[in-house]
Amino acid sequence: MTPSNAIELRGLRKVYAARGSEPEKVALKGLDLDIPTGSIFGLLGPNGAGKSTTINILAGLVNKTSGSVRIWGFDQDVNPRQSRAAIGVVPQELNLDPFFAPRAALEVQAGLYGVPKAERRTDAILEAVGLLDKAEAYARTLSGGMRRRLLIAKALVHAPQILVLDEPTAGVDIELRQMLWAYVRELNAAGTTIILTTHYLEEAEEMCDRIGIINHGELVVTEETGTLLQQLDAKTLVITPESPVDNLPSEQGKIRIDMRPDGACAFSYRRSETGAEEVLDLARSLGISIRDVASEDPDLEDVFMALTTSKT
Repeated sequence: MTPSNAIELRGLRKVYAARGSEPEKVALKGLDLDIPTGSIFGLLGPNGAGKSTTINILAGLVNKTSGSVRIWGFDQDVNPRQSRAAIGVVPQELNLDPFFAPRAALEVQAGLYGVPKAERRTDAILEAVGLLDKAEAYARTLSGGMRRRLLIAKALVHAPQILVLDEPTAGVDIELRQMLWAYVRELNAAGTTIILTTHYLEEAEEMCDRIGIINHGELVVTEETGTLLQQLDAKTLVITPESPVDNLPSEQGKIRIDMRPDGACAFSYRRSETGAEEVLDLARSLGISIRDVASEDPDLEDVFMALTTSKT
């Protein structure tokens, strides 16, 4: 049966022992996290928050100190082979053997996972990531973008139910980024659960249907992306005047006023305290003849900064 959660973490804790002059480091502080099956889940957090440690534990590269990890319904301690087979990880580092061609690299990877030759989809995967014409080229001759695609291909050879993408578009151009996201959406539509870490918050906002934010080894929040964006109370009305205005106060009551370079006036306020009609009345009282009005809601960067800075 397909589990309701692709990943379930309970009380996940990781402590790195003291080394030399470096003190003991607690990377994860009892993390509880559910990642729904079929979702594109964004795992976000500042540098050192614990994202990489979490991913490395899922991948079996780092041993947890305590807690439990279930991957596709399999307990990592009880069924390590089944849990490992359910997940494919695309690392941030371009760690490829420079003397392997893409076709050979995928064949070796499939062999490591015990995929029978008759069931291997090497050429189909290479075609899907746009590398079929480079199937026999040494990895060292591939561009950075091609190497990134090859890493994704390697993670897919055993047809995992879960694909983890760790900063997959770091340092790649816009065209490749769009190609990668188109392919990720295809994988997700076919049933693959995607876990994404990224520093490009607009990317997470566009791609992810659910987001978890980690800070200092703790889960700050996990929520549907749309609901998360609604958590901030901030709102801005941008008013374009009929004629230029100046000498506006920077603040009026609970409303902040900023002049923008294009001549528009930005009125920022809290929705729980002030209504849009009150803002418009204020603009008129300040002598502004209104030509156009646009509203601006907070984006994921605003939410991210509000949640992580409040936890430091």
